[in-house]
Amino acid sequence: MAVVVWLMLWQRLDGRGTLAAAVQQVVQGALGDLLGPDKRVREQRVSSNTGALSRARKRLPLEVVEAVCDQIFIHLTKPREHTLLDRLFLLDGSSMRLEHTASLVKAYPPGSNQHGEAHWPIIRVLVAHHLSSGLATRPCWGPMYGNQAVSEQELSEQIMDRLPAGAALMEDRNFGVFSVAWAAQQKGFQVLFRLTEARAQKIAGGFLPPANSDRQVQWRPSRDDRRAHPLIPAEAVVRGRLIVAHVTGEDGKRWKLYLFTTLEESSEVLVELYGRRWDIELDIRSLKQTLRLHSLSAKTPEMAEKELLLAIAGYNLVRSVQMAAARQANLEPRRLSFSRVQAVVMTAVPRLATITHAAEWEAEYQKVLGWAAQGKLPNRPPGRSYPRERWGESAKFPTRKCKGPSSANEQQGQAK
Repeated sequence: MAVVVWLMLWQRLDGRGTLAAAVQQVVQGALGDLLGPDKRVREQRVSSNTGALSRARKRLPLEVVEAVCDQIFIHLTKPREHTLLDRLFLLDGSSMRLEHTASLVKAYPPGSNQHGEAHWPIIRVLVAHHLSSGLATRPCWGPMYGNQAVSEQELSEQIMDRLPAGAALMEDRNFGVFSVAWAAQQKGFQVLFRLTEARAQKIAGGFLPPANSDRQVQWRPSRDDRRAHPLIPAEAVVRGRLIVAHVTGEDGKRWKLYLFTTLEESSEVLVELYGRRWDIELDIRSLKQTLRLHSLSAKTPEMAEKELLLAIAGYNLVRSVQMAAARQANLEPRRLSFSRVQAVVMTAVPRLATITHAAEWEAEYQKVLGWAAQGKLPNRPPGRSYPRERWGESAKFPTRKCKGPSSANEQQGQAK
């Protein structure tokens, strides 16, 4: 079972991600003692065919995959300090495309518009990432479209159960609603939410406070909140602070930022801290581009869930090396390139797997951390170096009209 889990991790971290590449890890003895004393392994008679691995992936229990994902996250997020940065988690959602199979279309229906139904099933995924390290907890997901579609706010209440005790949440305006704030309070989490101007005005009692103000407020549910969430009691209230700050955008224009928080830090600290919310967008980009999670290749819902969970587990393993390398180089983990650290890890793992002596392994691992620390990101300028422009329109092709057998026969008859 451990071999199957590792090979599925390898598939996600490897650039090609094929079953054949994963099987070669076993055939060529790259897994070391992980394989165990199997006769075919000792005699080097392991088949290169991928059928056995494909069947083993299907038999792997989903509960085992969930436990692996959780254990890696829990082990790597053991608190070292008790600062706000060490407690803060970023929440955000994304979507991923699935293969077009009958079971996936039923579980995760495609979207539709005025032109009809789309082809690819779409899954909505919510992730929670540790602010300082980028480590991700086990995500939550559900259908993005259809009668059983789930919202990001609904998923956020589920993912809170997977966060460590004493965590604090930082979220954008999409999550800045009473139901999420109430759920966080009930679970013992502090929050830092961005609000829309209309919601900030309502919380403030109908009148917006002036810029650069910080006042105590009591956030109570509206009738719409109670209607959408009937389990919220009528006397429910979330006490916190409403912060209104003037911030300057990349274009030099000043605009107002509305924040609701239950944290005790000063408004200046929290406004500056909220500027790091963009970090989760970069983390999601690493998942969807570097680890190819923009599209899942599984053919069934259960395999898609396993693929997603082990991708998060592999992502956290790379992040763990990134954290250790950054700590030795006296850098923040996000100052290192995720893709470059991943390249170092993938090159070093086959060699590390075959080393049995502890001292030799530690010496080799220290070399790996040194190579990973060299992947420092450049100091980019704060603004873009080119004007923001709109991409041109793509070419429009006529809709293909499929012709049946009768139409084809008629055309052949006419040609004769």
